[in-house]
Amino acid sequence: MSPLPLGAGLGPDLQTVAGDTALVLETNNLRGGKDAAQALDSLKHLVARLARQSVSPQSLAQWVITHDGLDQQAREALCALAGRALDFVLIDSRAGYYDAKNAGFDGVDQARCRYVVFADADCIPASHWLEQLLVPFTRPDAPLAVAGRTSYAPGVVGSALTTIDFMYFPSPLGTGATRNFYANNVAFRCDTFEQYRYEPLDGVYRAHCQVMGLRLQAAGVTVHYVPAAHTEHRLPDSHGEVLKLRWLRGGDSVDLTPYLVRAYMPGWLQWLGRSGPIGPLCVMFGRLGYSLRALNHQDLPRLHGLRRLGAMLAILGISSLDTAGALVRGLGLNIGRASARQSEALSYHRHLD
Repeated sequence: MSPLPLGAGLGPDLQTVAGDTALVLETNNLRGGKDAAQALDSLKHLVARLARQSVSPQSLAQWVITHDGLDQQAREALCALAGRALDFVLIDSRAGYYDAKNAGFDGVDQARCRYVVFADADCIPASHWLEQLLVPFTRPDAPLAVAGRTSYAPGVVGSALTTIDFMYFPSPLGTGATRNFYANNVAFRCDTFEQYRYEPLDGVYRAHCQVMGLRLQAAGVTVHYVPAAHTEHRLPDSHGEVLKLRWLRGGDSVDLTPYLVRAYMPGWLQWLGRSGPIGPLCVMFGRLGYSLRALNHQDLPRLHGLRRLGAMLAILGISSLDTAGALVRGLGLNIGRASARQSEALSYHRHLD
């Protein structure tokens, strides 16, 4: 998709918006792995990459990094790579992913910043990612929230996983809007995030942003969708962690189901929100159909022939594993979910380049 024109409309120009913006980068997903040195090395690679964005982070009002133990030497090295001063927000080592997002926002100086952009340390942003995410705020009818597009790497498995994990549904609130977003690639007006920040959901792994999306829709807050603001999510480092991720995501569907039922189902079907495994299984089967239809319609290179067949089979296999996690969780069992409750992280240290 072609990049959006810069400075469109009669709103503030891009340079002005950038100068009113804070970038919040959380590092929870770098906790897993061999040691702290590996996490720091991964973070250095990402900061260096972000420093080369088409809209330089040096032009931003503020750059916040959340962490649970970076020493002074590490902080100075990161500032040198960023080419600017960074604000470091220390969080508890057991703080969850969304807790870190909220804590990072609390470190934003709202006297200087009107907008806040959220990024993850396990994602690889395209060179124009930040530019494209900020452009909608330059328009006279600027939205309160902007969601970019997140995907896995192109290919058979990456395309299959993207249809499952990174869905974007058109919003009834307007053309070019999405019902949902992902916390690794989204921007808000600061006052909007302050009002609707992530709520605690005990034992849930990664469904908080979906719940927040439903709350925003119910409040009439439009989330503008910009596919050109693209970031690529890495997979966990080991096959075992990939399987664990699938199990956790499947279980999350149980906790998400009551919110989905309240938002989209008529009154006579509200019982599905408290139906044990029945409602979540309906959600999983509906998701499977959507994922199969979404293949080759997600701004990734198209797959043909045997590669397309392989991706469809991968969707079926991955969805089966997720559904097993949903079934077990729907029966009231918490097998394999201790990491979600204890905020333990998987490891994401695959090479960025």
